[in-house]
Order: sequence, then C-alpha cells, then structure tokens
Amino acid sequence: METVAENQEVGTVKKLEKMFGHIDFRNPPELCPVRDVMSVASDQWSILIILWLAYFPVLRFNKLKKYVYGISNKVLSQRLKVLEADGYISRTAYPEVPIRVEYSLTEFGQSYVEKLLELTEWMQANSPKVLANREKYGLF
Repeated sequence: METVAENQEVGTVKKLEKMFGHIDFRNPPELCPVRDVMSVASDQWSILIILWLAYFPVLRFNKLKKYVYGISNKVLSQRLKVLEADGYISRTAYPEVPIRVEYSLTEFGQSYVEKLLELTEWMQANSPKVLANREKYGLF
C-alpha cells in the first residue's frame, strides 16, 4: 500500500517525465516553453509588478515605481512592455494632458497570480529553514 507522500512522488515523476522525457539532449530544442515563459514571468521585478497589480486592481506608473522599491524607470518601463506583450497586464492610456496611463492585470495575469500565491505562501512558510541552512553553510 502506497502512502500519500509516495503517491505525490509518483505524480511528480510522471509530470517531469512528460515535461522532459521527449527531449533529445544531443539536439536540444530551439525553443523551450518552460524557459521562455519563466524567464519573463519569474524575474524579481515582474513578480513584484504582478503581485502589486493583484493587490491594487489599477495602478499608474509612478505608484508602481513607488511600490516596486528599487526599480529604475527604464527597467519598470521595459518590464511593463514585456508583461503587456505576453498578456499578463493591460495598459490603458487616456487622451488627457498630461497623458494618464493605467496598468491592470488581465484574466491571464490573474490566473498566474493564483499559482504565484501558492509559491509565495510556500516560500514564507519555509524561509526560516532557508535562512537556517544559509547560516549553517556560513553565508550569514
């Protein structure tokens, strides 16, 4: 009789096999969907932008810059363009003087937030372990 942990491990192995089992490592694929999507959606700035837009349904550029502490105007602008191009956020420009631009999550972005929250909850629960391991390893 298998335990719950063993069932989870078998399920994980099956998912990994489905993801990587078909790859010929002598001739890697030109495009790796996991790498391509994760490189955009999981860099430190994009995650923070997406999480703040999940918390505040609509934000303007300067408010986002304030909340995503430490990001430059150039990087914020670049990240917003990429996130919009990939469909995570929408940009609405109003024909006013000066122009008013607002950013919000799309339905697709909201579905990503749901998965991201699972990961952030796991990270918060396990950060003491990570910090203890770092200290044991001598990084602090």
